Amino acid sequence: MAAKSAWGWVLAGVWAACAVAAEPLSAQRLDALSARYGVDTLREYRLLERERTQKPRTHNGIFDEAARRNQAFHPQATILPEDRDPLDIVLRRTRALFEDLARRTDLAPQGERLAALEQATARVQPDALEARIELLQRLLDLRREIAFANPLLTSISKILFITREALPPDEYHWGVHMCDQYFGFHATLHGTTQGNGLYVLEAPWSAQPHARNLLAESTVVAGPRRGERLENGGFLAPDVSYDGRQILFAYTDGDPAIRVWNTRTTFHIFRCNADGSGLVQLTDGPMNDFDPCWLPNGRIAFISERRGGFGRCHRREVPTFTLHSMFDDGSDIVALSAHETNEWQPSVDNNGMIVYTRWDYVDRGFNQAHHPWITYPDGRDARELNGNTHLSERTAPHMIMDIRAIPGSSKYVAVACGHHTEARGSLIVIDTSVADDGAMSQIRRLTPDQLLPEAEFYDWRTAKGSAAYASPWPLSETYYLCVYDGNANSQYGAIDCSKRRYAVTLLDAFGNKIPLYTHPQISCLSPMPLHARPRPPVLTHGTLVGRPCLPDGTKPAPVSDEQLPKTATIGLVNVYNSRRPFPEGTRIAALRVWQILPKLKPMVGEPRLGVCDQTPGRQYLGSVPVEEDGSALFEAPAGVPILFHAVNERGVAVQGMRSVTYVAPGETLMCNGCHEARTGAAISGLRAAASPLAMRRPPSRLTAGPDGSNPYNYPRLVQPVLDAKCVGCHGETRKASMPDLRRGDPGKNRFAFFTSFYSLVPYLQYFTHAYRGDWSKVGVQRDAFVPPHTEPGKFGAMASPLHTLLEKGHHDVVLTAEERLRLLLFMDSNASYFGHDHNITAQARGDRVPPVLQ
Repeated sequence: MAAKSAWGWVLAGVWAACAVAAEPLSAQRLDALSARYGVDTLREYRLLERERTQKPRTHNGIFDEAARRNQAFHPQATILPEDRDPLDIVLRRTRALFEDLARRTDLAPQGERLAALEQATARVQPDALEARIELLQRLLDLRREIAFANPLLTSISKILFITREALPPDEYHWGVHMCDQYFGFHATLHGTTQGNGLYVLEAPWSAQPHARNLLAESTVVAGPRRGERLENGGFLAPDVSYDGRQILFAYTDGDPAIRVWNTRTTFHIFRCNADGSGLVQLTDGPMNDFDPCWLPNGRIAFISERRGGFGRCHRREVPTFTLHSMFDDGSDIVALSAHETNEWQPSVDNNGMIVYTRWDYVDRGFNQAHHPWITYPDGRDARELNGNTHLSERTAPHMIMDIRAIPGSSKYVAVACGHHTEARGSLIVIDTSVADDGAMSQIRRLTPDQLLPEAEFYDWRTAKGSAAYASPWPLSETYYLCVYDGNANSQYGAIDCSKRRYAVTLLDAFGNKIPLYTHPQISCLSPMPLHARPRPPVLTHGTLVGRPCLPDGTKPAPVSDEQLPKTATIGLVNVYNSRRPFPEGTRIAALRVWQILPKLKPMVGEPRLGVCDQTPGRQYLGSVPVEEDGSALFEAPAGVPILFHAVNERGVAVQGMRSVTYVAPGETLMCNGCHEARTGAAISGLRAAASPLAMRRPPSRLTAGPDGSNPYNYPRLVQPVLDAKCVGCHGETRKASMPDLRRGDPGKNRFAFFTSFYSLVPYLQYFTHAYRGDWSKVGVQRDAFVPPHTEPGKFGAMASPLHTLLEKGHHDVVLTAEERLRLLLFMDSNASYFGHDHNITAQARGDRVPPVLQ
């Protein structure tokens, strides 16, 4: 009897629709049908039909539909060859949803209705378009009913979200860039604030969900803005406490004073109760503080510009912002990260670790490494999680944002977006238990309908990689909250960016997207359940800064800067434990420690520090010994970004880092190897040591380098060697074919470099972008991608023709040990001339100029 009733429910309207001769529906006719079958039905039909019939506009030669289908997290989320129209697609995806949920809850009545719809669909051919659309409408209603029966949704009575407009595609004026989108003056569309707010969606699974502005009646009760309301500004990055009682978020007045930093143009972090009461301002000042995240120990991680410095590839002011933490009252603000480039969006994974996005930018392209990293909640032991050594800018995401651990899983969900886009893109699932192949081995596409912005498609002229998805919140490996607007996907051509409206959406791995709420004026962002959630484990604190509350709730007094140790300990178990094997017979005798220095001035290549216009500043801190078994133990300065070069018995670097690490006061950092594999099979040829020799002795102290290496300065480090040993032949009386190694007149050339530097560059190995023309004249790098890792024995001095010439012997030139070291450091500096960008005039004279910012 139930089955017969279901048949009647389905077919009553279908037969009537079929009685009219079917004909293809034009866009105008589809619009007219919206009133009859609903806007949501027609939108779903249009978007799926576009995906089924149109080929995306991708970069030349990279589109591979079969590969994309194979990379899908679930095959049902793709378009299959047997799909005849959108109804077929939604029907099989609804069946997959039903089969998954029927194992967890009783869906017998819905199953009968679904079976009836499947039979009806088989009877109605695809050319009966209006009849198929009516079936689609009924199917969507049933799909919604099935989806809302999910037991995972039972405890979710409220969904927290913010509203924030998707920015117009002009990064110089609107902030559509991986960095600029987080500046407060871009948050309100230059003063337009209609609909901006912190909202709660009540009764989200009902027929009439209601969105309420949580702060409509709230005033700030503590902090610099006490007594004020937060209205007519911009909101960003909410986070709900583990007990579900408090909310963190960032807010800015968003005054449209573009590229002006003051308290009304920047984001500040606030805290309120779950009902909007108890509104407290936690941070203040003329800098952006945003992306707050509750830590299991009660502190708050967040991103801040307090570190200082600027990005290296911009033609405008783009400050560096990095990972910080504070108490829940805004006190004891400390830097968790000493990284010298930008970081974003911390969250806590199931193991209690912070996962976040980091831009790695040491001697590599600007456009290739802004991917997931992981660190302890106290900032210790920051390591790559995925993507730091991608081998192509076309075979993996350009950038990965909004990384969150999936409950009950070791996997993460994230947004694959672009360098020159907002944090909107394709949703992906990352499995770090799989060995990283430098492409997509660890990544599966949760939303394969959306290509990877900038990596696979991009339009510089119009939408600039506008994409359909953002801010995923995982409920399980199969079910997610997110925001979605299929009309914002620009991979098929130009779109009207002003009409984008991202809706709070329930997404599943089968490709079903069920809209929950669309704001009438503005886009939604960052949906998450407003309720308690499991607290990850509280990990032992291992530094002397940013300490959590004591067991009795007392906040420990911060250790003063004067009392903090200036160094920390680093241990290396086995330098030969390497992802890429060292040359046969290599014996590593020492590690050289370099410090990377932040950029003090905002404009790209101004001033130029060497061959590469975006090279970081650096200085050589010294060397430490490596024992016979490959182990090392040494002290390094705390709170600064450093990297290591592994040096052989001849004093020549064999392997080097292209990412920085750092240590905090009181920390002991242990490394298993030199670029050791994080996952996958064991390294062949691994030399294991049960008790490393270096661990049986006190830590070594750095042996400083020669004058001119700290801070690094070519006129002071290199030119004295050339003056003493080379200029006699390579000077005024040299043959025309011989390099001129004199100082020359640096005031007459563009970058204030000595003539000798220009002459030696062709004899150096260095990592840079590709140039169109002579670097010394053009000066600006044109490509965004360079090899992301060093091959042992193929970088620096070991790969430089200059070193080969010196090793063979050059006439009667005999270098002292110090002179040889000076030239080796120069060859390992990635063709650097100045050490940093402060007081270039004095550096050009060869004066010792310490860096202002470290």
